[in-house]
Amino acid sequence: MNVRYRIELSQAERDELTTMLSRGKHAARKLKRAQILLAADAGSSDDAIARAVAVGGSTVYRIKRRFVEGNLERALSEEPRPGAERKLTGKEEALLVATACAKPPKGRARWTLELLAGAMVKLTEHKSLSHETVRRRLAENDLKPWRKDMWCIPQVDGEYVARMEDVLDLYAEAPDPKRPVVCFDESPVQLIGEVRQPIPAEPGQLERYDYEYRRNGTVNLFVVLDVHRPWRKVKVTERRAAEDYAQCLRELVDVHYPNAEYIRVVQDNLSTHSGGALYQAFPPAEARRILRRLEFHYTPKHASWLNMVEIEIGVLRGQCLDRRIDDPKRLRREIAAWERQRNAARARIKWMFTTDKARAKMGHAYPDTSKES
Repeated sequence: MNVRYRIELSQAERDELTTMLSRGKHAARKLKRAQILLAADAGSSDDAIARAVAVGGSTVYRIKRRFVEGNLERALSEEPRPGAERKLTGKEEALLVATACAKPPKGRARWTLELLAGAMVKLTEHKSLSHETVRRRLAENDLKPWRKDMWCIPQVDGEYVARMEDVLDLYAEAPDPKRPVVCFDESPVQLIGEVRQPIPAEPGQLERYDYEYRRNGTVNLFVVLDVHRPWRKVKVTERRAAEDYAQCLRELVDVHYPNAEYIRVVQDNLSTHSGGALYQAFPPAEARRILRRLEFHYTPKHASWLNMVEIEIGVLRGQCLDRRIDDPKRLRREIAAWERQRNAARARIKWMFTTDKARAKMGHAYPDTSKES
């Protein structure tokens, strides 16, 4: 008898599946199972789900059965498959992981699959071990010892904490038009042109473009983002010298916030990000007039993630600049169009990290003041 399983998800389960699909960071098979469960919960038939998700009807039936007879985790996870016994035991797999996390042999920059397979043969009773076995066991433990990432490891001291909490408190304040908070940063952009004309997309054929390209120099973007209202401004300049920075600050004071008593500017520690840039660009009286309307707040060193405008620059690159643009005039037009659309859509950065969360999550990194001097 073909039993019909009825799917009724709780709101928490729906939210979990919806979040999983929106992020798209799981295996394709797992995402399809999530789609099947959501569609079944919405009342779609098995045949309709199978067509929409591009799976067989038996797959839909099996996922629904595993949910009803088990739970959400069982429905999303892989069932044990028949096959040969695993080559490595639990202890041997732990040894492989430990070896991959250790220093490579002398004379080698990093571990490779071949080196790890050879090391495991020496450390265990296996006469041979395939590269694929090693790769799969490492993948299960999310290890890729032949790759490495470079990043800045910040020194979390009193100065770091003070600047971090200063910025977070600014973000948490209620909006005050007389004392707006803006985030400021700059970003270089390469002007890249086509050597050969791309071939437009057609039904059944992706757009094609030549791998060869032409460099036409670089320009700089100064980006300003209002923390408490849906507004941003992008200015394209040929360089990012102190004089260009000073011009942006004058526009901030006289054009964008003429009625503000003073503007609180969150920025990083670049050498040009100071009041001195104003004195390099303008007469002393003018520089002082602008500076009286500004209040600088600096992010900690190696903590650009605290500057909200970094997120906005990432959005700009993903939505507008992820293509080849070789002409500064065209670049300005495209960025201006993106800026107008994003401001009209009232898009905002939803900042969730607060001072209280910083103390809770990063408490171990805060300076230890319990020790007696």
